[in-house]
Amino acid sequence: MPALEPLCCLAGFNPSKLTREENQFLEIELFIRVYEELKEYFRIFYREYFYLMRFTAEMEDVVMEGHLFRCVIGDILSTEEYSLSGIACYTATPEDVIYEVAIGRNVNPSLRVARKIIELHRSIKPDFYRGIVNKIAVGVSVAE
Repeated sequence: MPALEPLCCLAGFNPSKLTREENQFLEIELFIRVYEELKEYFRIFYREYFYLMRFTAEMEDVVMEGHLFRCVIGDILSTEEYSLSGIACYTATPEDVIYEVAIGRNVNPSLRVARKIIELHRSIKPDFYRGIVNKIAVGVSVAE
């Protein structure tokens, strides 16, 4: 549960007070919400392309889902804190797999690889993820 604890700390609660099952559900929910926020964040970079191609919202979602992890890896590389081999080392994944995700050949990395890529991205851009967690927390409190 190493990915869950920092997100919970950002949100201001302690996951050790939850049952194992509750923590698993919480982690899944947070992962889905972070995934959706990442899609919206990177959609901005494609806005003009989507407009020119006259994509519907559904078509945009398909494109974003196919390119999301390519965008995240590109964002990690743009900071120059990690290279492809550094990302591969951090995720304990062969470099050629990371390369295939980075160039868009592999648009469906395993959940383990996807999670590790997001973990690395979170460690590089903690303020961005703090904003996501705050947005999630506000959404939850409004729903209550």
